[in-house]
Amino acid sequence: MSVLSSRELVGRGFQHKFGDAPTASRQFALTLDDPNTPTQEMLDFVNIKHGDYHPEYTYLRCVDGSVTENSPDPWHAEISYSYELPPLGGNKDFNPNPLARPDVWSFSTGGAQIPALTYWDEDTKELRPLVNSADDFFEGLTTQEAEVRLTVSGNRPFFPLGIATGITNGINGQPYLGGAKYTWKCTGISAQQQSEVVDGYEIAYWAVTAELVYRQSTWLLKIPDIGWTYIDAADGKRKGVYVLGPYKEKIAASNPQALNENGDLKCPGGGPCIPDILERRVNVIGNFDAFFGTPPP
Repeated sequence: MSVLSSRELVGRGFQHKFGDAPTASRQFALTLDDPNTPTQEMLDFVNIKHGDYHPEYTYLRCVDGSVTENSPDPWHAEISYSYELPPLGGNKDFNPNPLARPDVWSFSTGGAQIPALTYWDEDTKELRPLVNSADDFFEGLTTQEAEVRLTVSGNRPFFPLGIATGITNGINGQPYLGGAKYTWKCTGISAQQQSEVVDGYEIAYWAVTAELVYRQSTWLLKIPDIGWTYIDAADGKRKGVYVLGPYKEKIAASNPQALNENGDLKCPGGGPCIPDILERRVNVIGNFDAFFGTPPP
C-alpha cells in the first residue's frame, strides 16, 4: 500500500479582503496502488507540514491539511492545504511545535486603593506627609494608585509547581521592566493541560499563565512610626506616651505619638511633630528576569 504519484492541481486559491488577513489554498491529486493506503502516508508523500511557507506568498504558512478519498474511484485521493498568517507573533517567531513557541505578553492598566499618607504641595510641588494642622496623620484615608497588569502566557512540558508556589505573592528583588525593586508582584500562576498533533505526533503540554502587577510606590508596607508606648532612653523601659500640660506636666496622650527609630519619643518637648514613615517588606523576593524573562521588542 503506497502512493504512486502526486501532482498539484491547477487553480491555486487566494483571498484578501481589505482589512482582513489574507488566505490561500492548494490542492494535490494522488494516485494510489491500493485503496487502503493510510492517510498519513498520503500526507507524508506530499510532505507539506504545518508551518511550511506558501511557495508564492511567503508571509503565509500552512495551517490546515485535509485528505479526501475519491468515491467511487478508490485509486485516487486529493489533499487540500490552507495557508494563513502565522498566529502569535508572526513569521519571525512562529513554530508549529507548541513547546517551541515564544511566550505571549499582554499589558493593561487599572487602579487600586492604597493608604493615603502623602500629598502634593501646590506651592513647593513636593510630596509631603498628609497630616492635619497638629501634624497627626488622618486615620483610614485611602487613595487610588495606578497599576500596570502584565500577563505572560506560555507552554511548558510540565507545570512548574515549585516555581509557582515559591514566587506567587513574591516581589522583584532587582529592577525589572523599568521598575525599581519591590515594584512588581506576582499575583498568581495558573495552568491547564493541553495537547496538539504536529506532523503526526501528539504533543502534550501545560499552558501556563502568570499575572504580575506593578505599583510605582512599591509593594512595601508604609506605616506611620507612631505608638501608644515608647522606650525611655534614660532607663530603657517601656512607658505610656504622653503630652505636656500647661505646666509642663506629663499627661497621658489620647492618641498615638511619633517615635524615633530607637523607640523613644520623637518630640518629648511637645509641639507639632510629623511622624516618620516606616517601610516594611512582608513578601518574599525573587529574580523576575529569571522567572518570567522579558517581552519581545
